[in-house]
Order: sequence, then structure tokens, then C-alpha cells
Amino acid sequence: MEYEKLRVWQEAYALASEAYKAITPCKDYSLKDQIRRSAVSVPSNIAEGEERETVKESVRFLYIAKGSCGELYTQLLLARDFGYLDESTASHLLTKATFVSKMIASLIKYRVGNVKEADAAYHVDNKII
Repeated sequence: MEYEKLRVWQEAYALASEAYKAITPCKDYSLKDQIRRSAVSVPSNIAEGEERETVKESVRFLYIAKGSCGELYTQLLLARDFGYLDESTASHLLTKATFVSKMIASLIKYRVGNVKEADAAYHVDNKII
């Protein structure tokens, strides 16, 4: 599969794997399930888009992947604040999710010439990244 050569897919895949494993001990099964679903959705939608025939379809799935990345980011914040993830693990995953989201935005911009997001500021541990 050609999408496996994309660095953004590789990073999203690693993020999904790390998030999935990090949340395993969580007893809040509904939050754990949501985190797992959103994490797995990011590389899955990148892959699905890359397997489509047109740039328009590919970009549509990249936007879905970007949305799932935002969903994952929010759920990781909640897991941290609820005490299900320690600060170090949460910070690592949040930073990685931000990085993947920016990579997806860059790929969208490359494919269509723009992205539906102004330069966004993301906050991790009270630092803007």
C-alpha cells in the first residue's frame, strides 16, 4: 500500500498505537473506547483517502482524519484531567497529536492549495505550539 510510505500516515499510526496502549488500564470504558476509536480513525482515514481515485476524495478523508485528531486531542486532555493519564504520557501524546494534525493540514494545503484553518495556536501545558 502506497500510503504506508507517507510520513503523516506513519506518525498517525504510531500515535494510534501509543494512545491505544496508554489508555489500556483505564476503567472508564466509555472514554477509553472513544480514545481508541478516534486514535484509530486518524491513520485509517488517511489510508482510505489515499486509496481513493481523486484528489477531492483524498482531501475529504484528510479532513476527516484531521477532525479525528482534534477529537483525540480533546479526549486526551480529559483523560489527563480525570487522572487516567499521567502528565508525562499525556503531554507526549498531546504534542504528537498536534504534530500529526499540522502534518495533515500541510498535506491538505499541498493537495488543494489551502486548508480551512488559519494558523492555529495549540496549547499544551500552558505553552503555545
